[in-house]
Amino acid sequence: MELADLPCPRPMRGQVLIKTRASLISAGTERMLVEFSQANLIQKARQQPDKVKQVLDKMRTDGLMPTLEAVFRKLDEPLPLGYCNVGTVLEVGAGVHDLAPGERVASNGSHAEVVCVPRRLCAKVPEGVGDEAAAFTVLGSIALQGVRLAAPTLGERFVVFGMGLLGLLTVQLLRASGCEVLAVDLSEERLALAEAHGARTVNIGQGGDPIAAANVWTGGVGVDGAIITASAKSDAIVHQAAESCRKRGRIILVGVVGLNLRRDDFYKKELSFQVSCSYGPGRYDEKYEQGGQDYPLGYVRWTEQRNFEAVLGALDAGRIRVEDIVTHRFPFGRAIDAYEQISSNAGALGVVLAYPEEVDTAQALTVTQAQAPSAGRASVGIIGAGMFANSILLPALAKTDAHLAYIADLNAAAAGHAAKKFGVAQAVTDYQAILADDAVSAVFVLVGHHLHARFVCEALEAGKHVFVEKPLAMNEEELAQVGEAAAAHPDRLVMVGFNRRFSPHTRRIQQALAGRNEPLTLTMTVNAGAIPADHWTQDPERGGGRIIGEGCHFIDLLSHIAGSPVVAVSSMIVGEGPAVRDDKMAILLTFGDGSVGNVNYFANGSKRYPKEMLEVFSDGRVLRMENFRVTRGYGFAGLNKFKTSRQDKGHASEVAAFVDAITKGGEPVIPFAQLHNITRATLAAVESARARTTITL
Repeated sequence: MELADLPCPRPMRGQVLIKTRASLISAGTERMLVEFSQANLIQKARQQPDKVKQVLDKMRTDGLMPTLEAVFRKLDEPLPLGYCNVGTVLEVGAGVHDLAPGERVASNGSHAEVVCVPRRLCAKVPEGVGDEAAAFTVLGSIALQGVRLAAPTLGERFVVFGMGLLGLLTVQLLRASGCEVLAVDLSEERLALAEAHGARTVNIGQGGDPIAAANVWTGGVGVDGAIITASAKSDAIVHQAAESCRKRGRIILVGVVGLNLRRDDFYKKELSFQVSCSYGPGRYDEKYEQGGQDYPLGYVRWTEQRNFEAVLGALDAGRIRVEDIVTHRFPFGRAIDAYEQISSNAGALGVVLAYPEEVDTAQALTVTQAQAPSAGRASVGIIGAGMFANSILLPALAKTDAHLAYIADLNAAAAGHAAKKFGVAQAVTDYQAILADDAVSAVFVLVGHHLHARFVCEALEAGKHVFVEKPLAMNEEELAQVGEAAAAHPDRLVMVGFNRRFSPHTRRIQQALAGRNEPLTLTMTVNAGAIPADHWTQDPERGGGRIIGEGCHFIDLLSHIAGSPVVAVSSMIVGEGPAVRDDKMAILLTFGDGSVGNVNYFANGSKRYPKEMLEVFSDGRVLRMENFRVTRGYGFAGLNKFKTSRQDKGHASEVAAFVDAITKGGEPVIPFAQLHNITRATLAAVESARARTTITL
């Protein structure tokens, strides 16, 4: 754990920038995260057996070292803690018209002096609600969503298991709904708090039996429902909840417990069981949370934002009281001490962080004391600090002679972490700082696909060379814009991250094919693996689909091996049935020299099968490359088997070639005409599959 200095975020469209006044540590969830982070590798593996299976599958296809590197990169990613924040609006992004600077809001922002959150994830705080109380809004909404799923009615009786923060809030919400409550816990102090809010109690720490207590309390009928807010690995709590319920009672799980359910518990009484999802409808829906697309009130009465508002209303009216469950207060500068308290003190409940009045809102942070680049050394800026940047691009770039001047990302934690790890001079949250610096000669664009063309054009107009991760553009209009910008700045290099042409396996294949007498026939099989339909890469607006986003790699590879541009494209996708069809596509390519190639991009295979395999047929001979680890020759003199010590898809060579080109000048690493041709061919592949026709370029 660390208390990190980071550049201040900036609000984008639909977002709100908030100066924090107070935040609440969620003792249960955050303690679990901290304990997981401090566990050793064996303990982590035991806690996540599904991840272990993924690691083993990846090891079979990619090899030991690439898999271990991927695991350690994942474990090294910074995770900002906290989601219970209250503060004052500093600034609003475009499209936010119902909030103004100076207004107090509660949000799911992390523990930070300044946070940036979507409008749908914050709500105005009534004047009568203090900062400490308002900090309970999000946690209260989690409890409220569990209560809503339980659908309590006046006079019903409920048992609540676990008297942590969520349990104590649930007791109050049930009482406010006109219900009687039986509270179960093993802490005498917490049960005393539950009693103060009107609950009966069962102390299992002193041998109390919740099942017997529920039967006595209800005259043998059983409670109407049970809400589990506890955290435990045992299945016993669900069994106790079921045994405590009446016939057709309902059980709601808000906490985390073992779920080896016993059929008899539910069969005889026809019990219902439901798991509550966080703050309510809208949670984890990107179009709602990030896109601001609300659910119609007439159809979804209680979204997560409306739950925030309901909790704030209950706090204002006194139906929820939190003063007695705040046990510790720390200034933000002692946040690490606060976490020590929740880890070591079982009596710690509501731990509140208080923030300074004056904060630094600079959007740039000097991370290293790196010297200015020496003469003849390229200075570069990186836009985007996501997984690809951290796992592939930055490690390769750090090995070159380039001066890493900036890294920009809206996620300040990601930018700051990457800057420290790879020796980048400044972390910023506004990429314009890179474009405005005349000392920066080149920009690496590693953002979402929908921003590639725009950022390439902006960088060229700022006089920078550009390396952009694929795709170059998502449609013909964007491609035309990039073409015009490149033509207007012919002295600036444009490079697309078609790394596979730089692999030593690709180079060995080219050597073997030198002097061929006939056109080639090539087959590239890509076992792409399934990605959910709601993933951003499948979104036509953000990702463009997987063929545009990734399939372009393989069209480029075949074109590069053939040494000829694509002149015609004919594609087919699978028929009706799968949720996503475009990622199961066969693409037939015709090249200018008469060669033909087939890219089979299939997302419905096994992860245990190699991901990428290439076969090249030429003059009575065959080459077969498996996963960029082994290339075999059949009928080639001098090439029986070419093997690299590890999978090598050419990323390091590609980045080194680009840095060398911008440093020394000369011809582009990949001529722009080729980049344009591959992008057009990729767009044509998608259009061909939809129109069921051959497209001539």
